[in-house]
Amino acid sequence: MSRTRALIARLRARLGSAAPQGPPPPLPVVPAPPARVYVPARAAGREASSSGAARHTTALLGIGHVGTRYATDVVLQFQAELAVAHHAVAAELPDGWAEANGFVPLRSRVTSHREFLLRPDLGRRLDDASLATLRQRAARGPDVQLVVADGLSAVACMGSGKALHDALRAACEARGLTVGTPVCAKFARVWLEDEIGQEVGAKVAVILLGERPGLGTGDGLSAYLVHAPRIGKTDGERNMMSNLHARGTPPDRAAPRLAALAAAMIEQGTSGVGLDLTRVSGDGAGELGRGYRAPQVRQRLVERGERGGRP
Repeated sequence: MSRTRALIARLRARLGSAAPQGPPPPLPVVPAPPARVYVPARAAGREASSSGAARHTTALLGIGHVGTRYATDVVLQFQAELAVAHHAVAAELPDGWAEANGFVPLRSRVTSHREFLLRPDLGRRLDDASLATLRQRAARGPDVQLVVADGLSAVACMGSGKALHDALRAACEARGLTVGTPVCAKFARVWLEDEIGQEVGAKVAVILLGERPGLGTGDGLSAYLVHAPRIGKTDGERNMMSNLHARGTPPDRAAPRLAALAAAMIEQGTSGVGLDLTRVSGDGAGELGRGYRAPQVRQRLVERGERGGRP
């Protein structure tokens, strides 16, 4: 043994490492946790502030807790709503859907669904074949060019895209506005309306596309409107209306508002932050302000069964 190892061994022996280990100390008495059973009826006894706020939003407010965790009922509902959002983002607009619903099919420069999610820039421009199709088949110089698109929810596009398009087309024509050739774009982002509107020479471009899903809402459309569309327009030059679906603003109510916006853009020669909404007139115009809107109803997606007489 080296001298260093011998010194270390002697030091350990002097510190008592070689002595037998004593008995372990007794464990302290740990009191049992109090029994707590979650009863849904407790929700009626929530604080007045959280109960009042919960009636005006679909956000998870005042959901309570069981010990340090959420109740099972809340967790199951949250997981179901998250699944709805995942399904909407993962869905893809089928080939042939546009033609089957009377639209001229267009496509962005995206080549796959995965690329669409990772490369927003490619979703803002048409590929060469679609650009040629648009130039060949689309009418020139309309007042309003409508674009139906999948966006981040092909589910919303297939669910109410055509209904909103047709209702908005009728509302625009009722105001004396001409509407361009119906087109539907796959793998589209908002700014794709700029190139489409520029190519057809529209005064206003409106893209109706599936919006980014929220919890439990995977079928919502958003409408983005821009005056004098051209490549390079900014978000500050657009107006937008979201939550266009049966539980939010249904197509028949959204259409007159959007037509009123388009007409105001043409009249005022601008859109976005420069648009004076106080001068918007006609059917649905009164609902463009900051007035009260009935709260969206939160859907229950799961129901937990009973076991042993307890919920």
